Amino acid sequence: MQTLVTDLLVTLAYGVVGVALMAVGYVLVDVATPGKLHELIWVERNRNAALLLASNLAGVGTIVVAAIAASADDFVLGLVGAAAYGILGLVIMAAAFLLLDMATPGKLGEILVDPEPHPAVWVSAVVHLATGAIIAAAIS
Repeated sequence: MQTLVTDLLVTLAYGVVGVALMAVGYVLVDVATPGKLHELIWVERNRNAALLLASNLAGVGTIVVAAIAASADDFVLGLVGAAAYGILGLVIMAAAFLLLDMATPGKLGEILVDPEPHPAVWVSAVVHLATGAIIAAAIS
């Protein structure tokens, strides 16, 4: 029974770190988009904003999973690693977003709030996913 309780507490700790990192990712996407992200997605049903947020959350999740898997059953190392790599991944994703924004015509933030689906959002989403995968591969 002791092992079950310990495993549940470890899982809870990793879950808290993962959710906290996804919350930070949400805030970063909200800052990158004009207007309020929650209104864009849940009220206006903006697919562009939803796709970018979903890709950001998936990228962060990929990083956290890799950090947990690489922890080799060392709880403290895994927890610290998940948090540190997650923050690093968010910084790199934000930098990649800014680089893509500078290298392409228009402003990605404005494209995200456009009610019409835009192909540039798919490119930006893949940048988020690829960045998460690259960080995850570097961890292991």
